[in-house]
Amino acid sequence: MASRPRRPRAAAPPRDSLARRRLPMRLLLPMLVLVALVAMLMLRGYVHSEILADHRVQPEAATDKVPEKILEGGPVIDTRSGRATSLRVPDHRLVLTFDDGPDPTWTPKVLDVLAKHHAHAVFFVTGTMASRYPELVDRMVREGHEVGLHTFNHPDLSYQSDKRIDWELSTNQLAITGAAGIRTSLFRPPYSSFADAMDDKSWPVTEYIGSRGYITVVNDTDSEDWKKPGVDEIIRRATPHDGKGAIVLMHDSGGDRHQTVQALDRFLPGLQSEGYRFENLTEALGAPSALTPVTGPELWQGKAWIFLVRASDDITGVLVVGLAVIGALVIGRFVLMLLLSGIHARRVRRRGFRWGPAVTEPVSVLVPAYNEAKCIENTVRSLTASEHPVEVIVIDDGSTDGTARIVESLGLPGVRVIRQHNAGKPAALNRGLANARHDLIVMMDGDTVFEPATVRELVQPFGDPRVGAVAGNAKVGNRDSLIGAWQHIEYVMGFNLDRRMYDILRCMPTIPGAVGAFRRSALERVGGMSDDTLAEDTDITMAMHRDGWRVVYAENARAWTEAPESVQQLWSQRYRWSYGTMQAIWKHRRALVERGPSGRFGRVGLPLVSLFMVVAPLLAPLIDVFLLYGVVFGPTQKTVVAWLGVLGIQAFCAAYAFRLDRERMSHLISLPLQQLLYRQLMYVVLLQSWITAVTGGRLRWQKLRRTGAVGAPGGPGQRRRTHHAGDRRPVA
Repeated sequence: MASRPRRPRAAAPPRDSLARRRLPMRLLLPMLVLVALVAMLMLRGYVHSEILADHRVQPEAATDKVPEKILEGGPVIDTRSGRATSLRVPDHRLVLTFDDGPDPTWTPKVLDVLAKHHAHAVFFVTGTMASRYPELVDRMVREGHEVGLHTFNHPDLSYQSDKRIDWELSTNQLAITGAAGIRTSLFRPPYSSFADAMDDKSWPVTEYIGSRGYITVVNDTDSEDWKKPGVDEIIRRATPHDGKGAIVLMHDSGGDRHQTVQALDRFLPGLQSEGYRFENLTEALGAPSALTPVTGPELWQGKAWIFLVRASDDITGVLVVGLAVIGALVIGRFVLMLLLSGIHARRVRRRGFRWGPAVTEPVSVLVPAYNEAKCIENTVRSLTASEHPVEVIVIDDGSTDGTARIVESLGLPGVRVIRQHNAGKPAALNRGLANARHDLIVMMDGDTVFEPATVRELVQPFGDPRVGAVAGNAKVGNRDSLIGAWQHIEYVMGFNLDRRMYDILRCMPTIPGAVGAFRRSALERVGGMSDDTLAEDTDITMAMHRDGWRVVYAENARAWTEAPESVQQLWSQRYRWSYGTMQAIWKHRRALVERGPSGRFGRVGLPLVSLFMVVAPLLAPLIDVFLLYGVVFGPTQKTVVAWLGVLGIQAFCAAYAFRLDRERMSHLISLPLQQLLYRQLMYVVLLQSWITAVTGGRLRWQKLRRTGAVGAPGGPGQRRRTHHAGDRRPVA
């Protein structure tokens, strides 16, 4: 019988393929940093009783289930053996107990007074305070005092489950172990009082606490110092009658305790003169110490806990400082943008404003193109419709999709095609510059279309001989999608409003690759376009500033570019932009110490660019982190109001920017969603760029996929109505 042929076994993927599937460090590290920060923030919130805190207090209940001997017994209750017993402190023995600490202000003062009068006490510490101030717990133990548990977050345990009670005890014990290297068998319930106040709600908790190996300690003399009744009244209430022994309740935390400290300094010598001794609980009862040393893994767990708590406090402190910094940067940037952009608009729009003599000489337009078959026809046709005389040079940078053939087949006058092997955009632009016939050079992307007046508006600033380069007004042509609308807001508010501000400050960092113009002589003086960075437009702009040229913004030189239409494409583009900007800042860092125009740009432009384009975006998500934390853990109302205030400021700036650019305000409807989602994406991209730069990684140029949806102005592909001629400022 013939056997069935075997199906061939699938080949195992090669090792290099598996290696490529691993999450790259530039992605893994941001995720780890984010997880660590969230964990530290949550830990800090728990330690500061902002998370899992329960402030409910049980009202009085019946006492019929509480043994009579407990209600009539002493303040020390032991249920560890399953049988309930109680003890009292012998006569002329006082056990001072202090609740809710340690406090960094008042606990040291209490300890100083106790040491001054050679007295011992018992400190019932909470886990939250012991974790934050472990050195004070250590001092208590070193100076001969006893410490006891007072839960971690100070909840009323009668409301809590057994699991929550165990958690409160274990974390409280962990904090004490980490602070002083000991365990304690003493426990005082929060909101406790005298033994006769035990009721049917609190008694089961006391029994359960005993089953966990703890002695419950309440009190039989309450100073009520938390009410701040005055020093004399605190002493009167704390003093037992007829020489009897007592456990005295006081507080070393929870507010201003100066009355407690003053009362203590009089109370101790006064009763010592009457024959009273101030001892630990076990000393007063003649029992073994309640504190036992801890060694081994349990000790290291406690120390690790203290380390993590301190780290969470330190990290949160840094985050708070960062939040203050970003708040100052955001507000400062908004104020500068609103003020300076308004000055810029009034200056260039006032009647009779001219840069100089009208510029009418022909212009060479360089269009570097790599696989732009879907876009190049619209691009070239928009240039041939220009109101200004131009020659168009399309530099085909090794395209494989027939880009050059498409341009040649159009047969448009004044359009030349230059082919070269793929060498990158800077090389293509330099090749075009070498073949350009004119002294004014306009550069644009192969996915961009110009309005008929764009070139004319773009070159008018060259009427001022000090101007070496001009930035145009790049706009998003495909703004119909949500991602496109978000980028439209970013271009109008972020980029163009920034350019107005930087124009006034004379330190514009970037001439957009989609629409920019240069003097040939200025380009040649700085060595042309450089491939040292992935942001050649930022690199050349900074080089222009350092060479002493003015770089200005022409608001009416509008160009319509195709923005990425997917998250992946947007990620790739912004990753390259942010990484290239960092490269350019690093490349031109020597401007910080140089003299002349280079020094001016280095000490004005580079700090502003670093703050507003690198540091501020990197810290901006702190606003959202604290927003989320505040909404979940409180104070919710104040947090939401604060965030709405920030959003209101941004909305005002965005509306002002849209008004300056004569854009429809309806696009701002997606601004709140942009602030919640889009900004987070940009944050992750920037963080990834930082990590790539710090780890020494190299990022390659990544080609974006185009759709050709942005057509020539007025053509069938155009998604936006072209401005009427009356909207343009005359140049003659």
